[in-house]
Amino acid sequence: MEKIWLKSYPPGVPAEIDPSIYRSLVDIAEQSFRKYADRVAYVQMGRAITYCELDELTRDFAAWLQSECGLVKGDRVAIMMPNVLQYPIAMFGALRAGLVVVNTNPLYTTRELEHQLGDSGAKAIVILENFAHTLQEVIARTQVRKVVVTAVGDLLGWPKSWIVNFVVRHRRKQVKPWNIPGAVNFRDALAAGRKMTLKPVAVEHGDLAFLQYTGGTTGVSKGAMLTHGNVVANVVQAEAWIAPTFPKEPGIAIAPLPLYHIFALTANALLFMRLGWQNVLITNPRDFPAFVAELRKYPFTFISGVNTLFNALLHTPGFDRLDFSRLIVSLGGGMAVQASVAERWKQVTGKPLTQAWGLTETSPAACINPPYEDFNGSIGLPIPSTEIGIVNDNGEFLGVNEVGEICVRGPQVMAGYWKRPDETQKVMLPGGWLRTGDIGHMDERGYVYIEDRKKDMILVSGFNVYPNEVEAVLAGHPGVLEAAAVAQPDEHSGEVVAAFIVRKDPNLTERELIDYARQYLTAYKIPKHVYFRSELPKTNVGKILRRALRDELVRTTRESSS
Repeated sequence: MEKIWLKSYPPGVPAEIDPSIYRSLVDIAEQSFRKYADRVAYVQMGRAITYCELDELTRDFAAWLQSECGLVKGDRVAIMMPNVLQYPIAMFGALRAGLVVVNTNPLYTTRELEHQLGDSGAKAIVILENFAHTLQEVIARTQVRKVVVTAVGDLLGWPKSWIVNFVVRHRRKQVKPWNIPGAVNFRDALAAGRKMTLKPVAVEHGDLAFLQYTGGTTGVSKGAMLTHGNVVANVVQAEAWIAPTFPKEPGIAIAPLPLYHIFALTANALLFMRLGWQNVLITNPRDFPAFVAELRKYPFTFISGVNTLFNALLHTPGFDRLDFSRLIVSLGGGMAVQASVAERWKQVTGKPLTQAWGLTETSPAACINPPYEDFNGSIGLPIPSTEIGIVNDNGEFLGVNEVGEICVRGPQVMAGYWKRPDETQKVMLPGGWLRTGDIGHMDERGYVYIEDRKKDMILVSGFNVYPNEVEAVLAGHPGVLEAAAVAQPDEHSGEVVAAFIVRKDPNLTERELIDYARQYLTAYKIPKHVYFRSELPKTNVGKILRRALRDELVRTTRESSS
C-alpha cells in the first residue's frame, strides 16, 4: 500500500525510526538517570524525586527482587497501584532486574485479580495496602510467593494521621483489614536492597518487558506480550513525532491517567523519562477541585487524558483561570474526543486538544495528529515506521475512503498473546498485520477516521468492557433467564454498560441485579441501566442481536435530548 500519509507529515518528522539506538527500556532509563541526574523526575503531592534518586531507588529495589525474592530474568512481577511514587520505582526496578511487569488494575475484583495473577504466573506483587484485602482472598490459589505492601504516603514523609486522613478523604472509606503472612513493607524492601548488589542482566529487544492485559479485539482478558523492542520502538516513534515542535528544554507533564494503563505508561512514564521531563502524578484525578489546585502549582507543557477527563476539568471552577502559557500538547486517547469538548478546550486554554489512537497490542501509539493542528475528528496520521491498512472481511486491502477494518503493521506491534497462540492467530494477518477490530477509513491525505467498532466492545472512560464477561456474571443470578450487555451513550463517560434482561423471577429488581454484579465486576463494568424485556431480539440461529439493542438506546438517547 502506498504510504500516502507521508506527504502530510509535519516538517522534520522522519518516515522511519531506528529503534536499535537503544538496547532495551533499561538502556533508556539508565541513560536518562545519568544525563538528567539533577532534574526532577516525578512529583506526587509536593514530594519530588530526581533522576539521580530514581536511579538509586530502582537499583535498590531491583537488587532486593533478585537477592531476597530469588527472581530471575523472565519472572513476572505484578504491580497493583495507582499513580504514586512507588509505581515508577517498582516498575523500573523490576525491568532493571530483567523481570516482566504485569500491570494490574487496583480496582479488580477477586475474580479478575485471580485470573490475571494465575494466567501470568506472577511470583511477586507490589500492592497498595488499600487493595491488599482483595489479594488476601486469592493469593493461595496463585503462584505469588512474595508480597510487597505500601501506603499512599509511604514516600511522602507524611505523619501516619495525614495518610489516614488522605485515604478517608479520597477513597471515601478506611483501608479494609488484611493479613498476608510474610508481606514486606516497600520502604523496608528498599532499605534492605540498599545493602545488596544488583547483578546486571542482559536484556535485549526480543525479551518481554510487559504482560499488558486486555480483552484485545476478542473477548476474554489476555496478556499482550510487549517486548522491550516493541516499547522502545514506540517511545522512539513518539519522540520523532513531537521533537520538531517541542522545546529542547525539559517541560512538565501531567499524568492523571493511571500509569498501569498502556496509554499513560508509554506517553508519560517512558517517553518523558527519555526526554528528561518532570511527571506530576495525580493520584486521585476524580477529585477535580484538588486536581485543579495541583495544576495551579505547575506551569505544565503536556497533559494527557480521555475525553471525559477534559470535559470534567472544563466544568471545574478555577480551571479557566490557570496559566496555560506553556501548554503545548493536550493529548486525548483511549476513547474518542468529542468535537464540542475540543472546541471548548481551545476556547479556555488557547491550545488545541488533539487525538491519538492505538491499542494495548501496539504499545500503544499507531496514529497521532500533528501537535499544533486543530481538532479535525480524525485519529491522526500513521506515525513513523508504521503502516495502516484498511481491509475487508476477506483480508483484502481497500482503497482511499473505503470503509473496512483498520490494520496496523510496525515494530510496536505485540509479539502475541501470552500462552494463547489461537487468539494471536485470530488477530494477525500474513505479513505482520494486526487486525484492530476498529472500523474506519483513510482519506486522500492519509488521515485515519474511525467509523465504528467491529466487535461489541463497550468503552467506559477509555477502559474496555466486554459484553461476554458482563453477561456471564448476570446470567449467574438465579432470577435471570437471558442477558445482553450493550453500550449506552453517556455524557460523563462516553458510554456506560446497559443490561437487557429477560427475568426468570418476576420479582427481580434493577437494584438487586446491580448489587449482585458489584460482587463480581470492577465498578466501570457494572451495568448503570437495566431494562427488563419479555424477550430479546435474536438471529435465526438464536444469537442475541446486541446491535439492535444498542441502536434502540442510541435512538432513545437522541429523542430524549432533542
